[in-house]
Amino acid sequence: MSITQDLSGGPALAQERRVVTEIPGPKSRELMARKQAAVADGVGAVLPVFVERAGGAVIEDVDGNRLIDFGSGIAVTSVGNSAEAVVRRATEQLTRFTHTCAMVTPYEGYVAVCEELAAVTPGDHAKKSALFNSGAEAVENAVKIARTHTGRQAIVVFEHGYHGRTNLTMALTAKNMPYKNGFGPFAPEIYRVPVAYPYRWLTGADNCAQEAAAQVIDQITKQVGAENTAAIVIEPLLGEGGFIEPARGFLPRIAEFARENGIVFVADEIQSGFCRTGQWFACDDEGVVPDLITTAKGIAGGMPLAAVTGRAEIMDSAHVGGLGGTYGGNPVACAAALGAIETMRELDLAARARRIEEIMKPRLQQLAEEFPAVGEVRGRGAMLALELVRPGGKEPDPELTAAVARRCHQAGLLVLTCGTYGNVLRFLPPLVIGEELLNEGLDVLHEAFAASV
Repeated sequence: MSITQDLSGGPALAQERRVVTEIPGPKSRELMARKQAAVADGVGAVLPVFVERAGGAVIEDVDGNRLIDFGSGIAVTSVGNSAEAVVRRATEQLTRFTHTCAMVTPYEGYVAVCEELAAVTPGDHAKKSALFNSGAEAVENAVKIARTHTGRQAIVVFEHGYHGRTNLTMALTAKNMPYKNGFGPFAPEIYRVPVAYPYRWLTGADNCAQEAAAQVIDQITKQVGAENTAAIVIEPLLGEGGFIEPARGFLPRIAEFARENGIVFVADEIQSGFCRTGQWFACDDEGVVPDLITTAKGIAGGMPLAAVTGRAEIMDSAHVGGLGGTYGGNPVACAAALGAIETMRELDLAARARRIEEIMKPRLQQLAEEFPAVGEVRGRGAMLALELVRPGGKEPDPELTAAVARRCHQAGLLVLTCGTYGNVLRFLPPLVIGEELLNEGLDVLHEAFAASV
């Protein structure tokens, strides 16, 4: 094998698991010592292996271990690491220019990304977009836009929701540790309401949608005032909070209430968007058309880019100069986004996500039947999860969750945890993962359960 081939990642990287040292290996441990000396302790690492190259659904570390990737950099590399179209378009852009600031001298790539967003996001109404660097920035700007459009202040968010780590988005986020603890005071005029969480709804899953929607509407009406509410912000499939699928019927009812009361309905699709759930956006599952939608993560194949897309009349509410940022819509990131969207279309990655669900869900259900600690299997497409509980009830079991994840890591499978209670194993494989590799990863997961329970 030539040196060039040996150093290549992306689609050229062999799609195979290979464990040649303990994980993390000696070179990763050396680099971790350097990290601890140079990088702030607040920047953690789920699995302290240092990456040498990656492609498809495989990550190779500096010790030569190849791990099956069930995380995609938290739903970012949906098209695979260093996907051909992403690299090709970004490289071409790098040779032309790297930055001008779109607010100073604009460029076509920014406009082209906004045109693509208008085409793929839910609804056939006139849409406009603004581009940013991160999901948190997108959510903050969605709040700004909603407030200028309505002239109102209050923002309604949901239990178990996650929206970012900036001051405003920490206020919007439900979970204290590690996202909020010690970082206050937080932004005011944020109101939290229940979410339709079927597995933990006290009167049962069948009652969840109707009762939860009624509670939300009652709280907004009585405690906030619909006339004071600028926006309702929700993840159509909750991410960090535990991959919670709101009970069917809940989202359409909340969107209807927002529409009836002049409230901007904001769908935070930062983790669930871009084919991840088996459709272009999770909202599509119930035909919900948000007024504004926030995107990031999977939008650009690993390059930092985010967006707010929405009804043109709402997006135009902010005054000229009120939206933007020095790096927002960076030309290289825009080129990468066009490559990622090209890949999603050409490979029909929404269909690939549905195929991943067809393979994974039955095997996850088998785990649930074999191991009583699996309280629920949930999710859609390639955004799936197991909630782990102590057998005999629904008490969260974060210790077992961590133990299973640790055994997966040691065996060469990268998995992530999440959940308000820290008891959810979440699976976000790249949408380009091969079926043989996917099944091998599920074999490793089963072995991890058998060794942990």
